[in-house]
Amino acid sequence: MTQLNDLSSLSEGRATIERHWQELARKRRFYTLLSISILAVSLIASLWFANETNAGKFFDRLPYFFDFFGDMVPRDGWEIWRALFDLNTPYADGSLKFNYPDGRVYLIGALYMPEYVYKMLETINIAIFSTLIGFGAGFILCFLAATNVTTSRWMRFIVRRILEILRAFPEIVIAGFFVAVLTIGAVPAMIAVTIHTIGSLGKMFFEVVENADMKADEGLQAVGANRVERVWFGIVPQVLPNFLSYGLLRLEINVRASTIIGAVGGGGIGEALRLSISRGHEAKTLAIVLLLFCTIIAIDQFSAWLRKKIVGNQAFAFGASM
Repeated sequence: MTQLNDLSSLSEGRATIERHWQELARKRRFYTLLSISILAVSLIASLWFANETNAGKFFDRLPYFFDFFGDMVPRDGWEIWRALFDLNTPYADGSLKFNYPDGRVYLIGALYMPEYVYKMLETINIAIFSTLIGFGAGFILCFLAATNVTTSRWMRFIVRRILEILRAFPEIVIAGFFVAVLTIGAVPAMIAVTIHTIGSLGKMFFEVVENADMKADEGLQAVGANRVERVWFGIVPQVLPNFLSYGLLRLEINVRASTIIGAVGGGGIGEALRLSISRGHEAKTLAIVLLLFCTIIAIDQFSAWLRKKIVGNQAFAFGASM
């Protein structure tokens, strides 16, 4: 009654607006509850499916979830550093668990590089190589897929479908296929990451190109420039900062992807991590995790610094002032 009295005290126009707002509010509450219910049902169904596919042991094993982390604690904290830098350990018993010095990669004389640092460099090398090749191929293909550059509808259709196919499968699936064909090593990892990088960067690049200001292109066309000159001098200067920013972001992603691919035989630090976990080597596992953590942070900070140099500090001024 109070609500009806409130509506009757309003003018006809305001009352109509108020009723309309209340109707929208009821619909919003209904759809919110419906979405939450669907999400809850989906979550319960997913957990049930996981339990069934795990021979009914999913929920039974949940209380032991953190046992793995407890088992990964070494007897001595210094063991992590000995494993990381391939130093002798007082616990050496002739087993693979404590054979840290055996992994040394000797450079000159007694000067050596720790095994995991060497494998981390291998992983970074895979990521850098894949990013450079993917950046170059994506740079070329993006202009063929952009509506404001390529007038041929069939050309755009074909190039976009190619980019979709290249990024359709995760890197680990592509790597598994090439490992089966080319055997284990860094080459299948490079191919897999490169293929996915071309598809991903090509899509992001052509979307940037389609949002470019075409006034420069019109001016160059008016003075008789050909299509290549119009693209190179009219569009590329506008989109290049975004291209480089996306390329650096993709480099960070590729370092992580290269690590994961190592678990299926792609070489690098991922393979060493898989072996150390499967064998229950606590110090080696934590040493690799620590190295991965520091490497990702270093690459992230380097990418942020380089993006500021490329794009300019003014693009980050608002965030810095918050």
